[in-house]
Amino acid sequence: MKKLLLASTAATVMTGSLVGAAFAEDVKVGILLGFTGPLETIMPHMADSAELAFREISETGKFLDGSTISSVRADSTCVDASAATAAAERLVTADGVVAIMGADCSGVTGAVLSNVAVPNGVVMISPSATSPGLSTVEDNDLFFRTSPSDARQGEILADVLEEQGISSVAVTYNNSDYGKGLADAFAANFDGEITLSAPHEDGKADYSAEIAALASAGGELLVVLGYIDQGGKNIIQSSVDTGAFDTFLVGDGMYGESLLGLGDIVEGSFGVVPWAEGEGTDRFTELGTEAGITVDSTYTRESYDAGALIALAMAKGGEATREAVAANVMDVANAPGEPILPGEFEKALDILAEGGDIDYIGATNVELIGAGEAAGSYRYYTITDGAYETVDIR
Repeated sequence: MKKLLLASTAATVMTGSLVGAAFAEDVKVGILLGFTGPLETIMPHMADSAELAFREISETGKFLDGSTISSVRADSTCVDASAATAAAERLVTADGVVAIMGADCSGVTGAVLSNVAVPNGVVMISPSATSPGLSTVEDNDLFFRTSPSDARQGEILADVLEEQGISSVAVTYNNSDYGKGLADAFAANFDGEITLSAPHEDGKADYSAEIAALASAGGELLVVLGYIDQGGKNIIQSSVDTGAFDTFLVGDGMYGESLLGLGDIVEGSFGVVPWAEGEGTDRFTELGTEAGITVDSTYTRESYDAGALIALAMAKGGEATREAVAANVMDVANAPGEPILPGEFEKALDILAEGGDIDYIGATNVELIGAGEAAGSYRYYTITDGAYETVDIR
């Protein structure tokens, strides 16, 4: 009898294992970022952060009957809408991704959303596309972002100048949806004089004409709303070389080690970048550092959270489908529910499996408002002794 019971138990265990194995699968999620282009130095850190969330969730063994998540990277270029659209089409059709973490820059994000994501019912969660225009785009409730809109950044930039007692500035912005949107948001909030607000193109060898026009207009400093690895950085270098400006206020696209690489010429300049603080941020910093990720790079926290939300939405829906992601992102991102910090995915998956609710706090104090907008907060910093020094988080 004992042998019979043991045999029956073994058979039950084996059957259960086979059932679990039958349902386990490799779930593919796209990572669409500009691995080449004007922000290429920060994109690998963003991708690594999202993949850390995927790996942590997979390693619990509790994601959709033991399924795992694998990422498929694709290059948006940040600036070439045709290339980004083609890359996204490959992710959706050839690779069969369930959702897309990305895109990165606002212009290509809008193109991919309209041409690929919406027609195919694919959710996009961008960690860094910040144009205010994306707030009202026709998205069939498929677009979310974990970084705040530049409508808010424009307010912060204006506030910083007011606090500094600066009442007259020149503005140069990247000629893109991102640059134009941020420049407009800044202008709407700045009570001082904008002597000239002029676009610049990336990839030029010579910015002397742009600098001459800005210098002629005057201003106490130059506001640079560009991209760190191309036009924005080169404009700062040219401004100092020609004596046009020696102090700069920079937007989020200018934050990174490449800016500090300019050396003494940026000493005393200042800027803002989406940031967060608190228990969740500290936990991400700890986990990311252990994993070898450059956690202080721009949008690493937002990328981790974007990846986590995609996976948790699938878990909430009980299936690895595009429909499950679309239906459940807002539910797992917001209250009510048990607060979930970075790395607490086993806890989250247990709650969801039992039919409970979670409130994913993540690395950025996630709260999605309106049509999937991130409430968000910003770091106001100065460049002091060759390093970024936080003034405050607001």
